Amino acid sequence: MARGKKPLKKAAPKKPAKRAPLLGNSELTHIDARGQAHMVDVSAKSSTERVAVAEGRVIMRKETLDAVIAGNAAKGDVLGAARLAGIMAAKRTHGLIPLCHPLPITKIEIDINPEHALPGFLVQATVKVNGQTGVEMEALMAVSIACLTIYDMAKAIEKSMRIDGIRLLSKIGGKSGDYRAET
Repeated sequence: MARGKKPLKKAAPKKPAKRAPLLGNSELTHIDARGQAHMVDVSAKSSTERVAVAEGRVIMRKETLDAVIAGNAAKGDVLGAARLAGIMAAKRTHGLIPLCHPLPITKIEIDINPEHALPGFLVQATVKVNGQTGVEMEALMAVSIACLTIYDMAKAIEKSMRIDGIRLLSKIGGKSGDYRAET
């Protein structure tokens, strides 16, 4: 050791951080006792029918909305592409969100409706499974990607479009019971 230099001290092992108390009786199911992320073991759960519905909006100028409705986007069928992208996204959710289970999805429905009052489009996804865990993330992923696809397909017309209000509207089934968002 060089003269005048103090020996390096070994750092004391870190204690796991204390978790903040949760609201109500909620448990973070993807966090173990040591505070580390893990995939929830659903093997003991019985398969039940589960349905989730999510929504989102793509807000744009009236001229952009009119062009999309008329089929005048340079890239082609905006709403058809968005619908297909939403379906594909729901099926691939487990590959994009680290702790999601791969699910045998039995139904994916993407509804895209013009909303002249916005102006823009309201996108809703309904996803159904008969399984051991819910499909909320799949419904939210479907809406998110469908909205992004609308943006991508129409951005040549308007780059200032806005994606807004992505949320879970309802879920049916599972241990935590049914949920319906406030309007």
